Amino acid sequence: MSMRKAVLPAIALLGAVVAVVATTGVTAARTSDAPTTTAPRWEPAGHDMRSGISGLAVVSRSGSTYRTLIARDNKLPGENRIARLTYRPGGSGRATVVQPLDWRGDAEPIDLEALEAVPGTSDEYLAVASRGLVYHLEVTGDGNAAEVRDLSPLPAIGQGDNFESLTLVSRHGKLVAVWADRGEGDGRAATLYAAPLSFNEYGESVFGAVTKAVYRAPYPTGDVRHVSDLSVTDSGRLLIASASDEGDDGPFDSAVSDAGSVSLDRSGQVRLTVAKSPKVLRKFKDHKVEALDCVSGSGVAVLGTDDENSGGGVTTARICD
Repeated sequence: MSMRKAVLPAIALLGAVVAVVATTGVTAARTSDAPTTTAPRWEPAGHDMRSGISGLAVVSRSGSTYRTLIARDNKLPGENRIARLTYRPGGSGRATVVQPLDWRGDAEPIDLEALEAVPGTSDEYLAVASRGLVYHLEVTGDGNAAEVRDLSPLPAIGQGDNFESLTLVSRHGKLVAVWADRGEGDGRAATLYAAPLSFNEYGESVFGAVTKAVYRAPYPTGDVRHVSDLSVTDSGRLLIASASDEGDDGPFDSAVSDAGSVSLDRSGQVRLTVAKSPKVLRKFKDHKVEALDCVSGSGVAVLGTDDENSGGGVTTARICD
């Protein structure tokens, strides 16, 4: 699909302004006061270190079938980086089908950690590696490969930043990117970043002025990555996944929290609101959630895990209302 025809008219930015506001609360969770602890059914996407899910973008939904693109944080040449994953919970037969895609157009990334569909397109994505390289990808017409259209760094990378998240918010024909340094335990809070985003006539990513905010996860505790992924609901709520990882064999623990909001008005002003006391919506014991994508119009999130030596898994949760 042509970037000039499909993307630029939809997301051209005219002087967007970004502001961060600290607040003492967030929109009330659409669940009970206590986070749900019932264990979801995780369906496998693989069973070894090379098959974890480090990023996920929902491509389409038909009934209870979700078609997604997933990222894998593999590092060695020839290991899979991008794959299609079809998830059919509750039916007969296999609940997950994974089809690895070839990587074309540039050197294979090292440690790909986030993946997001570009609004207004059917086949374009942004993927982020842990050190802050942004890959603008297009799935080829035959569906067998992801081709690099552009490679550029994230703006305003801080000392020691390690990125595992990215989401794109489209409102009123404008686009905003939100991403985060994951943070690490008590000693390093996560840093949230927000910036206007557009694409020039060559398909290159162009970021506007960057605003930052600090975030600490309410759960889990200890060796926690405060932001392992994030997503924004139709109403603008900012949901953040957090995870703890004590080694390749675990134990793991995760949660998704209602952490604030993102809004964009018709004048192009962006507001990123970060909760002073984020509310835990759902806990996921024994798993390391690294992928979170709210499915527009459904209230449902698709989540993926990278459980290291145990591989990866996928499930859904109704947390995006």
